[in-house]
Amino acid sequence: MKQRFARWLLHLAGWQLEGEKPALDRYVLIAAPHTSNWDFPLMLLFAAAFDIKVSWMAKHSLFFPPAGWIMRALGGMPVVRHENRNVVDAMVALFNNVTALVLVVPTEGTRERTEYWKSGFYHIARQVPVPIVPSFLDFGRKRGGFGPALETSGDSRGDMQYFRDFYAGMTGKFPAKVGPIRLKEE
Repeated sequence: MKQRFARWLLHLAGWQLEGEKPALDRYVLIAAPHTSNWDFPLMLLFAAAFDIKVSWMAKHSLFFPPAGWIMRALGGMPVVRHENRNVVDAMVALFNNVTALVLVVPTEGTRERTEYWKSGFYHIARQVPVPIVPSFLDFGRKRGGFGPALETSGDSRGDMQYFRDFYAGMTGKFPAKVGPIRLKEE
């Protein structure tokens, strides 16, 4: 019922689904490009439309009652960004303690333009190890969905080229906020 309702809402809004639901139990799902507050509800709708239970990280200030209860029920996990905590290690430990987890990570880490993607998604996937699945919201074509999973190789430049090729030509809601697809360590 939830899946059909999500598909109906997306269709009503003019969005089309693209790609297949990943046939995996555990993976890092990258969400790009991330340029708008609309990315969040659309991400939840696309996850429901593909019948995927997602977990996602967001700044801790979004998790105070009563909204915090709703955010957690939707799969949210608070992250205190201003404290020196190792989020990568925490997410690796979480993966190592569960048999099923789809962790959504907005690679830019913000809705503003950045010159580099945050590398946490890559390090989590390498350390567990789990594949990385690219997801997208292409506002230019009003399509969203998933691409093929990538098993990381340790060659960050080569692995990132896969994502540069995958996201080529896709636009966020605010195209000027889309930065280059690269990691600082490349």
